[in-house]
Amino acid sequence: MKKYGFTIVAIWESESKDKTEFVYLLEWKDEATMKKSWERFMADKEWKEIKAKTAKQYGNFVNEIEDRTLKLTDFSPEKKLLK
Repeated sequence: MKKYGFTIVAIWESESKDKTEFVYLLEWKDEATMKKSWERFMADKEWKEIKAKTAKQYGNFVNEIEDRTLKLTDFSPEKKLLK
């Protein structure tokens, strides 16, 4: 991910009885950069090989990726998140 300009701010893990989910909070310069970086990452040959190898050995880890763009509100108590 770093190779494609991903800035990982935080990662959370959520477990339920039938699955484990990872939630990444990523920071981007702008929306265009975000879209281009995701396209390049998802097309990456090495990433595809890692996913295939891992799935073959342990089962499918990445079932789906949900994308959400968050915009910090003016009334957010964490203004330090704004750059």
